[in-house]
Amino acid sequence: MAPRGLTAVAARSGAAGPRPAILVLPGGGYARQADHEAEPVAEWLAALGIHAFVLRYRVAPDRHPAPLEDAKEAMLHIRNGEHGLPVDAERVGVLGFSAGGHLAATLCTAAATGKPDLDNPAAVPDLSVLCYPVASLTHEAHQGSVANLLGDAPPSALLTALSAELNVTPRTPPAFIWHTADDEAVPVSNSLNYARALIAAGVPAELHVFPEGRHGLGLAAGEPGPGQWTSLCAAWLQRAGWAGSPAGTAAGN
Repeated sequence: MAPRGLTAVAARSGAAGPRPAILVLPGGGYARQADHEAEPVAEWLAALGIHAFVLRYRVAPDRHPAPLEDAKEAMLHIRNGEHGLPVDAERVGVLGFSAGGHLAATLCTAAATGKPDLDNPAAVPDLSVLCYPVASLTHEAHQGSVANLLGDAPPSALLTALSAELNVTPRTPPAFIWHTADDEAVPVSNSLNYARALIAAGVPAELHVFPEGRHGLGLAAGEPGPGQWTSLCAAWLQRAGWAGSPAGTAAGN
């Protein structure tokens, strides 16, 4: 049985046989789910020959570790193949926006839920795509996300444990990251510091900072500057051997 809130969009192109898969985590400040960062993104990935799984994880009033439990359960489900799609279990990634980017980054840095069956190395993605992520809960954090996830006065140790840039290791998966410099909701430092930590640990990272663009752009179709992120990301996925031709990015441009 599929985990709660998980839907699949099968790859529409690519070579025969098992294909990579990516778990899509919409943003919404851990208060809601942003629909434009969900199925439309899955359809874009499917056009690149990647199976996509959209997760509507638990949000407030549910708190940590509920969203992380949902995400880890989804990752394990995608790898085990019970969904019936031909997924390459060695190539399962994650893509997250804003608070969903925080959830994706905590997956990548193996943040703990306290449940041994979920705190499993197989729940760590093989690569990540982070779109204007709430990467940190300790430095220029998005306080709405912090409050919705952890309450009004979370202990400092928990804030540190859930700040991805403080928990990167050489085993953290490669990342494609993008942000806008004038994002007023989630400061660009979230992406800069996470990318810096990855590079310092010897983990491949590609970072794009566009000068202008509001928070929450999603696929950013028609947006000067940020509208390029889908073609840049498709090329990155192609170089990694995960995607078909970047020509498949038309849905995002």
